[in-house]
Amino acid sequence: MSKNVTPYQDPNAGKKEQVARMFNNISGTYDFLNHFLSLGIDIIWRKTAINMLLKDRPKLLLDVATGTGDFAFEAIKILKPDQIIGVDISRGMLDVAEEKIAKRGLAQVFQVRLGDSEQLLFDSDTFDAVTVAFGVRNFENLEKGLSDIWRVLKPGAKVLILEFSKPKKFPIKQLYNFYFKYITPTIGKLFSKDKNAYTYLPESVAAFPDGADFTTLMTKVGFKTAACRTLTFGICSIYTGEK
Repeated sequence: MSKNVTPYQDPNAGKKEQVARMFNNISGTYDFLNHFLSLGIDIIWRKTAINMLLKDRPKLLLDVATGTGDFAFEAIKILKPDQIIGVDISRGMLDVAEEKIAKRGLAQVFQVRLGDSEQLLFDSDTFDAVTVAFGVRNFENLEKGLSDIWRVLKPGAKVLILEFSKPKKFPIKQLYNFYFKYITPTIGKLFSKDKNAYTYLPESVAAFPDGADFTTLMTKVGFKTAACRTLTFGICSIYTGEK
């Protein structure tokens, strides 16, 4: 199980409240910094992940921790579903997503809702697929969140999770750790008004149970054929499982 790493040292607020506050604070610069800090590789990661659902042709998708909607927009282009619903606990991030939806004329296909990713307000056996991009490490209770994702999926449907992981091999491991520990927070502080957000990022990745630990947890909550595919020397991983 992941350690309870939080963005702020606030004894009066739980992880969910702190994560929501953090994303509200950085919503205006989030997309720019995502692409800048990853050198644009995050765009390739999203495309690669979404293409893994092509053969399933899901018509109704749920994008958990949808943020500003980039993963859902990629899914719309590649999968051409009838509808995607995005859920996030940050109103600020959803405001940005709604602006992008309106600008692209996708309101009939993509809708976003404020909500708790660990208590999804949908009936069981509803969705043809559930996706999560760079969101599960922010769950307060990872097992509970995965269990609720399993609940809302239709039998036989898939979950697809894209998340940072920790490279194991020299010299990528050392370069990655240096970049995440020193470069990312420094650049984040320059462009973001929240100095804690890009310190929390490497801390949350370090605490996340990636690889086999995560697929074991997926299996524990009920997913079949839980699998992990690593990308870019292990910097990122795609997890899949079937209900």
